[in-house]
Amino acid sequence: MDGETKSYGFPQWLRTMVVGRRPKWTLVRIATLVLTTVLLYEFVIIPIRVAGISMAPTYRDGTINFINRLAYLRSKPQRGDVVGVRLGAGEHLMYMKRIVGLPGESISFHNGVLYIDNQPVDEPYLKYDCHWEMAPIHLGSNWYYVVGDNRSMRREDHYQGKADFSQIVGKVMLGGKS
Repeated sequence: MDGETKSYGFPQWLRTMVVGRRPKWTLVRIATLVLTTVLLYEFVIIPIRVAGISMAPTYRDGTINFINRLAYLRSKPQRGDVVGVRLGAGEHLMYMKRIVGLPGESISFHNGVLYIDNQPVDEPYLKYDCHWEMAPIHLGSNWYYVVGDNRSMRREDHYQGKADFSQIVGKVMLGGKS
């Protein structure tokens, strides 16, 4: 019938628009797209949900963010990076924390101010008052110090501390910032 319909009753132009001129290649492209998406989601980009207030106000409780596992393939973490980190050995729980101390540095808190190698550090992302006190801790050659942005909490109630490079899963790249 004038080349407008097929046996399914759809106009030829609609079929071509949806499936393409070569249906077998369209299926290959769709399968490749699905496989790539699954591999990226499983191995490169990991979703993480903020549970709690330790990263407030930068990241709100309940928001979804994404960790890029390849971020530190060619470079090392930098001060200020927000990362996914596993603080316990063999732990399946991942924390979202900010890197404040780098390998070889000495970290301490006095009257809520972060000191690195006895020098105060400006942290513009902090919005709440902090009164933490912590004696200096020296970081080894492969260790980072991670902590949340909400330092109004008691230091003892806040998951923080030294993290070996192998415990850092990746860098937060997208998500629900406040």
